[in-house]
Amino acid sequence: MPMNQIFNLEDIEKKILLILRILHESSEPVGARLIARQMADHGVTLSERGVRYHLKLMDDRGLTRLVGRHDGRTITDQGIEEIANARVQDKIGFAISRIEILAYRTSLDLDKRQGALPVNISFFPKKSFKKALEAMKPAFRAGLHVSELVACAEEGGRLGEVAVPAGYVGLATVCSIVVNGILLKSGIPMDSRFGGILQVKSTQPLRFVELIEYSGSSLDPSEVFIRGGMTSVRRAVELGEGKILANFREIPVPALKLVGELLAGLQNAGIGGVLAIGGRGEPLCQIPVDINRVGMILYGGMNPVACAHEAGIDVENRAMSTVMEYQELQNFWELCKGR
Repeated sequence: MPMNQIFNLEDIEKKILLILRILHESSEPVGARLIARQMADHGVTLSERGVRYHLKLMDDRGLTRLVGRHDGRTITDQGIEEIANARVQDKIGFAISRIEILAYRTSLDLDKRQGALPVNISFFPKKSFKKALEAMKPAFRAGLHVSELVACAEEGGRLGEVAVPAGYVGLATVCSIVVNGILLKSGIPMDSRFGGILQVKSTQPLRFVELIEYSGSSLDPSEVFIRGGMTSVRRAVELGEGKILANFREIPVPALKLVGELLAGLQNAGIGGVLAIGGRGEPLCQIPVDINRVGMILYGGMNPVACAHEAGIDVENRAMSTVMEYQELQNFWELCKGR
């Protein structure tokens, strides 16, 4: 087989895999136009006609299924298995690419308080949602979050590009990637190294006891840690000792002053999330840092959700999943009043 044909087949398989991921992340049928738009967000340019061509191939392979009279597709069980069995090189780095894409899509204007910012999406069974809100209150009250701004949608509604499935209530929480996005818009590069479990003692950050590097993972670390029952956020709130979700970033030393100004602007807009900032080239929570960089620890945006999971409440999470407009968000405590 000619080499150019081999490369072409590899390119087709990568596009098919991306389309499958997009369909898998949606709870309702998705058409070629929306798929093409979401592929562009991943840096892959493919026309609607090209998407339809690939979807036809996928239908023939049993990976997707046409729903209705239009071109809406859903993923099949075989398609889900295809994602699970995807080549290792196609999986590695998926998490870091999501961070970069969502940072680029962040358009929040801190002065005007408008624009898009990245969010995590969590689905709670309708019957458990009020209990989940109660379970999350300690984490919000203690400030173990990125922001008190949230968004809620009932079944059939949407949070950004994500549809809420039947029988569930969707909750959007602000993702720590908003910090990446704000710094990126000001020309400041931020190195996202890993997500981890941070041990807290006497209410102070002590050390990371677990970590997953973004550049070597196809999964979001927060989802993994919550699903694995590895957090003790409620304990950290009540006793000052526990294990919480946190992320480790690095920034260049010359940008430190501007970073401080931007973080202050975020605070004024109701967005925080910065737990600690180290000194030049100094280790932070036992994590070594390059001599020309400064370490930064951010709270995981899903700490309140972890708190609910610890209380035995079922939740399905899609971390780093989409962006929402700032004006679509509301204060968590206002949401609780209406429930």
